[in-house]
Amino acid sequence: MNKDVKKIITGVKTSDGKGVQLTRLIASPALEILDPFLLMDAFGSAEPQDYIGGFPPHPHRGFETVTYMFAGKMRHKDSAGNSGIIETGGVQWMRAGKGIIHSEMPEQEEGLLSGLQLWVNLPASHKMSPPSYQEISKADIPTEIRDNTCFLKVIAGKTKNATQGIINNDLVDPLYWDIHLSEHAIFNDEIPRGHNAFIYVIKGTVKINTTNISQKQLAVLSDGGSQIEIQAEPSARFLLVAGKPLNEPVARGGPFVMNTDDEIKQAFADYESGSLALSI
Repeated sequence: MNKDVKKIITGVKTSDGKGVQLTRLIASPALEILDPFLLMDAFGSAEPQDYIGGFPPHPHRGFETVTYMFAGKMRHKDSAGNSGIIETGGVQWMRAGKGIIHSEMPEQEEGLLSGLQLWVNLPASHKMSPPSYQEISKADIPTEIRDNTCFLKVIAGKTKNATQGIINNDLVDPLYWDIHLSEHAIFNDEIPRGHNAFIYVIKGTVKINTTNISQKQLAVLSDGGSQIEIQAEPSARFLLVAGKPLNEPVARGGPFVMNTDDEIKQAFADYESGSLALSI
């Protein structure tokens, strides 16, 4: 049995940081959460005023952020003294854990800037784990080519052809694939049973069974079956993302995601006292 489309999300326009213009697809009125995925923002503009303010220093606790750059760069710096640049085609999978304060400043490259940020929840047992980074360049992401009609970048998870993603995460066993399909090509693979999954169309249109999903739309996939078949209409690029749900209570408070309201209050208290990001 093949997976089907359960719901299509177009996202809502919003801003975050210092006026950065975004489209929010998860953590929106139409899709509050897709366990373990807490939030997903798409950003992209040729107009510097839409993002130039960036994301000045701000705290996080209790989850992971995944930043994937389609075009341009993201310069980052944190309270532990780490700094670097996520280049075009690169990905950063950051575990905030017990607490980190960082800044993210976008930069155009050849007049372009676009990408995605996804928040992935941590189980209660790991919410206060030490912060860490997995930062991968475009050249280091494993790739797979199928019949010269499908080009697949495997960031996390394993394909049916045994290509293994470069990101390590055994807490939600994520699958994160960037798929390019030639005109009318068909992609098929398997998603682990029990995982929540979605696709996000970066370019073009794709079809799942009889449902078309257009550029910049997110489609939540059905629970039934493990097989997925996606056809390009006519050519397309899209992300396929899946993860094992944690099935735990979720308490949100701005940049913090914990399991209880008391834990959120403690996160704010730790931030205000200056202790949130100590002893990293």
